[in-house]
Amino acid sequence: MFPVSVVHAASGDNAKPYSEQSIYEKPMIERYVLDELKSLRMDQQDLERRITRDITDRELSVADKSMNYANVTVTYFFYIIAAVASLIALIGWQSMREIKENTKRMAELQLKGIADNYEQKFKALERDLKRKTRIISENNKEIEKINEVHNLWLRAQSSQTPEQKIEIYDEILKVRPGDLEALTYKADATMEMREFHWALSICNRVLEVDDTNAHALYQRACAYACLGVEEQAISDLERAIKDSISLRELAADEDDFENLRGNERFELLLIAVED
Repeated sequence: MFPVSVVHAASGDNAKPYSEQSIYEKPMIERYVLDELKSLRMDQQDLERRITRDITDRELSVADKSMNYANVTVTYFFYIIAAVASLIALIGWQSMREIKENTKRMAELQLKGIADNYEQKFKALERDLKRKTRIISENNKEIEKINEVHNLWLRAQSSQTPEQKIEIYDEILKVRPGDLEALTYKADATMEMREFHWALSICNRVLEVDDTNAHALYQRACAYACLGVEEQAISDLERAIKDSISLRELAADEDDFENLRGNERFELLLIAVED
């Protein structure tokens, strides 16, 4: 996305045809972004409903199978015990009291094993449910942030003064600290206010994170040019054009580079535009 000042510089009598304009200058892009956000939110809500339904069905199915399995196991177990007890009683191997105690102990062991097994399964299901719930919650928060930031960008575009724009960019930075795009636009607004040192400071913050950010390099070149630091301004402009060749045409009409007119290095950068 080109900085606001860059877009302003390209407007007026030399305005480009609609087909050559940047995609960010075309009128339907905001509607497209809003539709995409709405679709993303609806998909997220559908995913949450499906996950909740699937997990509920799984828990009911597991509980039903558990009860079925326990019932069948205990039934067959007591049939076997009854048969064995009858055989033991017939041949006199053990007394009825010993049979009763052994049967009770074996039944308790079997039931404990079944209970422990399904307890572990339910714990695993609970962990999985909590993890998916946390992911859904985080996604919802991210969607809310995207919507809020988008609304702030719309407000910034409709703002009339650079001071109003700076206030909105500061709000964006509160929602998304360190947002490089918001910082570059803020630098552009400070350039409109002719606060060159402030713009320079903001551009340096961006370049500390991303030293190849073409828009920040371009804004810093504008600030250096206005401050009379020609060589540094041209160096930054060279790096910006190297990373984003389209900035060469914008530099040819940039009012902030008026002090660089006649400089051999600067004129060589503009040769491609003149050709």
